[in-house]
Amino acid sequence: MRATPADVSKTAGRPFAAILLAVAALCLAAPASAAAPPVIEAPAGLVRGSVEADVRVFRGIPYARAPVGDLRWRPPADLPPWPGVRDATRFGAACMQPRTPFVDYAAISEDCLFLNIWTSVEARNAPVLVWIHGGSLVSGAGSEAIYDGARFAAQGVIVVSINYRLGALGWLAHPALSAESPDGVSGNYGLLDQIQALRWVRRNIAAFGGDPERVTIAGESAGALSVTYLMAAPPARGLFQRAIAQSPYLITTPALRDGAFADWPDAETVGVAVAGQIGAADLPALRRMDAEALITAVGRTRYFPLGVIDGQTLERQLVEVFDRGEQAPVPILAGYNEGEIRSLRFLLPPPPADAAAYVREIRARYGDLADAFLQRYPAGTMAESMLATTRDALYGWSAERLAASQTAVGAPSWLYYFDHGYPAADGADLRAFHASEIPFVFGTIGTTPSWWPRIPRDVREQGLSDAMLAYWASFARDGVPRAPGAPAWPAYDQARAYMAFEDAPRPRAGPPNGYSLHEAVVCRRRARGDVAWHWNVGVIAPPLPPSTPGCDHHNQLEEPF
Repeated sequence: MRATPADVSKTAGRPFAAILLAVAALCLAAPASAAAPPVIEAPAGLVRGSVEADVRVFRGIPYARAPVGDLRWRPPADLPPWPGVRDATRFGAACMQPRTPFVDYAAISEDCLFLNIWTSVEARNAPVLVWIHGGSLVSGAGSEAIYDGARFAAQGVIVVSINYRLGALGWLAHPALSAESPDGVSGNYGLLDQIQALRWVRRNIAAFGGDPERVTIAGESAGALSVTYLMAAPPARGLFQRAIAQSPYLITTPALRDGAFADWPDAETVGVAVAGQIGAADLPALRRMDAEALITAVGRTRYFPLGVIDGQTLERQLVEVFDRGEQAPVPILAGYNEGEIRSLRFLLPPPPADAAAYVREIRARYGDLADAFLQRYPAGTMAESMLATTRDALYGWSAERLAASQTAVGAPSWLYYFDHGYPAADGADLRAFHASEIPFVFGTIGTTPSWWPRIPRDVREQGLSDAMLAYWASFARDGVPRAPGAPAWPAYDQARAYMAFEDAPRPRAGPPNGYSLHEAVVCRRRARGDVAWHWNVGVIAPPLPPSTPGCDHHNQLEEPF
């Protein structure tokens, strides 16, 4: 807003102080949006964003051609520089996914390969954090309010949040798709999207004030799974220098074809079955299907998207990659939550009739490790034991496995355990539920969705959020998590050190996750070669293979429950 000549003439007879007050009032009345919209000249093209409280925000920037029509189920294609100035003041569409009352996106489309950038107006060679959203590789988007990167940007860290293809459109493998591929493979399209986004960041982020040599990949749940895929994927090598995995799960990855796991069919076999179940006779029929109709039809099947071991993007099982030291040797920050399964109870098996039945099931399934199992997950607290079993086998073991594996290749590693409760969550039996750490990390505790247990706006919650945000920002900045006024975070190393986020950050050693037990179980299953490892644990675990050389040295059991 500007003062007009008429405004000035009206002040002519007033004291000078009054004139100053009038001018000040006009200036203060001007909205923040009055700042000139920033226009960035990047290799991808000219892009116009917005300024919001000293943070430049660019929303809905495409990083690849729209994967529609004949580009459905193909690797992402480079997007040529666009002509003119592209408006980047609104988020792009979320990728195709089932409609849900929990998240109301402005648009959902197959044309969805967009990213968003938050950067300080003063950013120069700033570290970059690329956020990969969770959602079981089925749902989610980088535009969700709890992923707002403004608080990171205020700490000098650029945030880039990305979309990637989901569900069958992002992860389906099929023999016909493999046949048309120059490499003879299919699946992993969502992972290839993530790699394409990282390539875009490498080429363009300097124009936004970022340092392409200081990129941290970060994600939660399926986003953390994606982080581990990227660490294992040869095509992603060199595109990032650090990694953050919040609630990762290193479960069995299906093979493209000729899989060895009886309970985990290979990806092409699954693709043929899914195509048959949704009435698509061939590949042209699959490509002709309306995207929303396809997603709805696939939702009625038992299809569960995962990466595919294709010998190209993913060469072998994640655990094997990390055992062989073939992963990206980058510093890692990884962790899990106390209440992961409290909000994921569909992963739990039906409970046994009573404690005696629970003990019988465990002894039948865990053999010589049953005593150790029952010490860690006792029958006397069966309900809590079942929650903890699935939590530890999926998330606790995976997080520590990443820290241990990176330590083994000489990369600094940092482990955490989020065990923070507050009245609304605790009252709903959702203490430290899956994903509940995210708003504390992003500093968005005041903008959680309406269905999220309301976080109090008080000194304790704000203090914990400030500390977590600072730790994460520091890790993105120089690979070491530090927070002003908060405890030093010890590296994982041989002491199994970790940071417990309770009412405040508290350094500890020996995380409560049954690590040795679950490592021994996974090791034996891998040695046998045909038994998968995922949430098939506890009272539904397949019979444990016999003791195997090289596995049972892990059985140094264990911490108290």
